[in-house]
Amino acid sequence: MSTIAAISTAPGIGGIGIIRMSGEECFEILDKIFVQKKPQRIEDIKGYTIKYGNIVNEDKKIIDEVLVSYFKAPKSYTSENMCEINSHGGTVIMNEILEICIKNGANLAEPGEFTKRAFLNGRLDLTQAEAVIDIINAKTDKEAKVSLKQLEGNLSTEITKIRKKIISVLADIEASIDYPEYDIEEVTNSKILNILEEVGLDLDKLEKTFYSGKILREGIKTAIIGRPNAGKSSLLNVILNEERAIVTEYEGTTRDSIEEFINIEGIPLKIIDTAGIRDAEDVVEKIGVDKAIEIAKNSDIIIAIFDITKELNKEDEKILELLKAKKAIIVLNKVDLNKRANIRKIKEQNLPIIEISTRTREGIDKLYEEISNMLKLKDIGNDEEIIVSNLRHKSLIINSKNNLKKAKETIENNMPIDVISSYMKEIIEELGKITGQSVTEEVINEIFSKFCLGK
Repeated sequence: MSTIAAISTAPGIGGIGIIRMSGEECFEILDKIFVQKKPQRIEDIKGYTIKYGNIVNEDKKIIDEVLVSYFKAPKSYTSENMCEINSHGGTVIMNEILEICIKNGANLAEPGEFTKRAFLNGRLDLTQAEAVIDIINAKTDKEAKVSLKQLEGNLSTEITKIRKKIISVLADIEASIDYPEYDIEEVTNSKILNILEEVGLDLDKLEKTFYSGKILREGIKTAIIGRPNAGKSSLLNVILNEERAIVTEYEGTTRDSIEEFINIEGIPLKIIDTAGIRDAEDVVEKIGVDKAIEIAKNSDIIIAIFDITKELNKEDEKILELLKAKKAIIVLNKVDLNKRANIRKIKEQNLPIIEISTRTREGIDKLYEEISNMLKLKDIGNDEEIIVSNLRHKSLIINSKNNLKKAKETIENNMPIDVISSYMKEIIEELGKITGQSVTEEVINEIFSKFCLGK
């Protein structure tokens, strides 16, 4: 494979920038552009060694003072010869060094190509490679820990165990079909069914973890709804501890949704501040109201906020209707004003009620506690659990379960044993797509195209 190069640090100005190279000609290219302060031949430099010197251009003009890390195959991230040039952080300097690498024979790496090579060279399987991008994109420490465990191979180990169970019984089936003259232990339908039942339980257990995995990966969609000036935007600002949304005494200030992530118990909540729900005459505000209602209907949990100093009106009643059959918490705002309206209809909803003041922050901790209890956030992502957080993995597990069901039906209908084996091969194939043992090049390219450059 060709030698590739890319900037691995995020765009912008920083103390350090890293330019990576990997491939057969990595050190040959490096020799042309890197002048060591204490020269040493590549053959004499040990892997995991850092050398100090300067990057120079074709005119031997110094571009930057750098440290270069050497990683020799197969003991590198990609399992190839690899180096990392640690330069001063800055877009101009890093781009100039990258350009020099390319002028001397390297190709610009594609997104995720370093990790793709780690996969193709057998250092990582596909679940571990996908965990790399999940770690990079993690929004909370729990999500990062779950992704790290996947990078360590806990999901691949479990998938491999399940595949081995199917392969074991399939081997017996194939032997009894191909070599009936040999004294091979008879494969009975009951034995096959026992294995399929066991595998079914394993797959069910993995599939059920996807709810937790989806929450860790995407967050909990949390809509804040209420009539104008109930305190929705003020609540968002208090939660974020910044003036994210405009707050005025005028009704209808918020006309579009505002989305931000917060962290409760290590779980990301996507908080969405919506337009005040009322019968709006302004066309733009009406679009905002319709959008607010749609967001509320599609949210995982609703925080419905009411002004405790004002009597309920038809707009509030419309909001209460939206809460039916939804996970919801009712928030009564402005308790610091010591003025209370009749909230009988609110109490009739049999939903948790939290009294708060967005001005004094009273009750905000209780709101967090209620959200945590309602969604059982403390139970999500515990240290021992293997969690499926990737939709691709879930789809393949479901496909495996469908083939497992067909295999059972085949046995129950007393069909030939070679028909049963075809479904079992399908299960092995589908599970192999999770770890990358039977995945197509098209799928591989699609997965790695989502990575950032330099990773």
